[in-house]
Amino acid sequence: MPTSRYDALIIGSGQAGNPLATALSKAGRKVAVIEKYLLGGSCINYGCSPTKALLASAERIHHITTAPEYGIKTKGLEIDFKAVVGRKDRIIEEMRAGVEKNLTQEATNITVLHGHATFTGARTLRVDLSDGSAQQLTAPLIFINTGTRPSIPSIEGLAESGFLTTNDLLDQKEIPEHLIILGGGYIGLEFSQMFRRFGSRVTIIETSEQLLEREDDDVCAAMQGQLESDGVEFVLGAEVRRVSRNADGIYTLTAHTSTGERRLRGSHLLVATGREPNTDDLGLEAAGIKIDEKGYILVNERLQTNVRGIYALGDVHPGPQFTHISYDDYRVVRDSILHSRRRSAKARPLPYVVFTQPQLGRIGLSEKQAQEEKVDYRVAVMPVQYVGRARETGHTTGLMKVLVDQRNRLLGAAIFCEQGGEIMSMIQLAMAGGLTCNDLQNTVFAHPTWAEALNNLFAKLEKPS
Repeated sequence: MPTSRYDALIIGSGQAGNPLATALSKAGRKVAVIEKYLLGGSCINYGCSPTKALLASAERIHHITTAPEYGIKTKGLEIDFKAVVGRKDRIIEEMRAGVEKNLTQEATNITVLHGHATFTGARTLRVDLSDGSAQQLTAPLIFINTGTRPSIPSIEGLAESGFLTTNDLLDQKEIPEHLIILGGGYIGLEFSQMFRRFGSRVTIIETSEQLLEREDDDVCAAMQGQLESDGVEFVLGAEVRRVSRNADGIYTLTAHTSTGERRLRGSHLLVATGREPNTDDLGLEAAGIKIDEKGYILVNERLQTNVRGIYALGDVHPGPQFTHISYDDYRVVRDSILHSRRRSAKARPLPYVVFTQPQLGRIGLSEKQAQEEKVDYRVAVMPVQYVGRARETGHTTGLMKVLVDQRNRLLGAAIFCEQGGEIMSMIQLAMAGGLTCNDLQNTVFAHPTWAEALNNLFAKLEKPS
């Protein structure tokens, strides 16, 4: 088999691989991108974009069903769920086509190969193409951007009964009558509210005693309270031990709880218990690439593996699994290789948003993390119901929480309210700019806005500079 030579090989076309291919090609490098599945990676195809498109439809439903509270009378509601899914599909197809156009038409020096890549050595890959043929490639630089897939727990009867992953649920053409969700993490919560608003009965089963293990107790309680008010049922501290499915397609889950055994029945079962890396079929051992006990590729702060010239980007290495972090991985590598600028991938802020309604925006330390790290902090919490904008718009659920150190420097924030992600981003900018809580408390914000609430929130921390 002849060997094709490139300057760089990129395995996977996700949020790190695509812009890196473009940047390298613009710098005159000859690049090959190998994609096993769909161009665009998880964010475009079965992550952020399709989920948020469906959430937008669910939010419109909520606007209609709550319209009488605002003095607006409605005459019933009809959901064309196939049209809802069709809208999502059109958005995704357009975005995927944009990625393909960028890689194959607008960029030069990029070859896109559809197939599965495996290492045959530290500098070589075998690519089994979708047309049945194979190629061997070599390059001094190889970037692994293969992402993750749903992690399926070992539960008696689960595999035999069948189940839905988030990928599958995004393509459902009918609204589930009763959706049972295994897992009370970010993904499970977004899907729970979405399908409850579409009309499904929804039950979340979580092994922990509370939701969202990264968050503080008061934030978790506020989130759970909101979703319960939407009609989502929670079974916490429960370990599912058996799953079965009868001839009518009804699932029965047998769970052990603190109060004894409990059986739950539903029409659809979503497994949202985490992710695992797509590394088991890459032939990493042939290149000598080290992984951890879960299969994630070990990297240093510059995202280099233990093998010179091989990098791992995005969710495939240990760390937070967010699209914006994957994109920043690209920037770290781009700056290092093309601009001789060093930046650590392990010394950067970690903002994220849970796209329920209201949103939960998080940046920096939580109170729990500050205690674990023995950081001397002060905290202020303000219920959203006291915010003028909240009362005017009817979005009075949630809280704003911020931590500062003894010098009034911002340590972190959890903003659980309407537009919580946007307000959190303002606090992130303030942290990046070195502003103190006094600075924000004395800032003049436009009235009436959500941002204006920061005046009162930070006033709770008022302390002479």
